[in-house]
Amino acid sequence: TYGGQEDILPDREKTEKEFLRIVSETINRGGKVLIPVFGVGRAQELMLVLEEGYNRGIFNAPVYLDGMIWEATAIHTAYPEYLAKSIRDRILHEGDNPFLSEVFKKVKNTNNRRNIIDSDEPCIILTTSGMLTGGPSVEYFKALAGDERNSLIFVGYQAEGTLGRKVQKGWREIPITGKNGKSKVIKVNLEVHTLEGFSGHSDRRQLLRYLRKLKPMPEKILMVHGEASKCIDFASTAHKLFKKETRAPMNLDAVRVR
Repeated sequence: TYGGQEDILPDREKTEKEFLRIVSETINRGGKVLIPVFGVGRAQELMLVLEEGYNRGIFNAPVYLDGMIWEATAIHTAYPEYLAKSIRDRILHEGDNPFLSEVFKKVKNTNNRRNIIDSDEPCIILTTSGMLTGGPSVEYFKALAGDERNSLIFVGYQAEGTLGRKVQKGWREIPITGKNGKSKVIKVNLEVHTLEGFSGHSDRRQLLRYLRKLKPMPEKILMVHGEASKCIDFASTAHKLFKKETRAPMNLDAVRVR
């Protein structure tokens, strides 16, 4: 996924600081922060960062959880023994569950969602889907895009062809089809930020490091999962470095392995 020449991801600690800076600045100017996020894993990582920021007084505003995030978080809460040691110890030994912080509010229904949108209260909204391909995140985007006080933060990969990628590319007018089938143009005036340091994917350096450590080095290396251009780029680089056969198969290609 991040096999292209430019795909060197930033440091995680710096990414978290930048994330909280954007949140704080947006809240201070009376705006709302929209964070389209993957419901399992990435949402909970962001919850931990936000909970810490809230406790440190970096911002003072509610964090609304919409979509499947609440249900996925309930599973994390029910099985703390599978979490990282620092979080596990905090929950089991200190009786302090960060996922149950007072800062987090569940969005229960469409009326609740509409009240959040219509309110003048600054807030943070964590919601699915992560690429603005459906779910509550699209509804929030349509309602909040026009206000320049608001911010949208992408914390996950935006695939080509998705609404998220269009916004990420800097489209300022986006046609969207409504429920009645009619198309209308959404003006994008809010701030758009992309923070790649939260990604669950390895970047180019990590992928190359992985290949170097393989013992024995395979005779054939297949590049999959990323955009075609990135897979081809990485396949070319790996071939030059390791002098092995590399391929970036297209959809429906067949490769014989043994």
